[in-house]
Amino acid sequence: MRFTTREDIEVPIAEVFAALTDFERIEREALRRGAEVERGGDLSSPGLGRRWTVRFRHRGRDRELSTGIETWDPPRGLSTLGRIGGFEGRMVLDLTELSPRRTRLRVDLDVKPRSLTARLMLQSLKLAKASLSNRFKARFHGFARQLEQKRQTPTR
Repeated sequence: MRFTTREDIEVPIAEVFAALTDFERIEREALRRGAEVERGGDLSSPGLGRRWTVRFRHRGRDRELSTGIETWDPPRGLSTLGRIGGFEGRMVLDLTELSPRRTRLRVDLDVKPRSLTARLMLQSLKLAKASLSNRFKARFHGFARQLEQKRQTPTR
């Protein structure tokens, strides 16, 4: 199952890339939501080779997500590969500079089943694809607007 979205953001490309790769902020958000986050891989490099294992409870069951940076091309983008249960997902974040102060963010998420159980679950998820797609788009739309607001708010 594939999800895609595109957002034009009134922020320079370097700032958008920095926000997308602020891993410490992302880890803090996961911790605030009750997840356990374990870092791994090459922690000396800024991105490529970094890995995470995230354990959390969802719908009454313990889950474990393993993910890592697959490609790293600052400030044009990156891709990650993750596994959770019987699913594997690849997310590609692609940035294009439209002008010195405007950036286009394109996000592609491709989720594939890697087990029979996951294949059956994916069939039922396809019935809710429109709803899931809207939530996916809304999440990145919110990220884009938040980034623009942060840039417009004067720093004290």
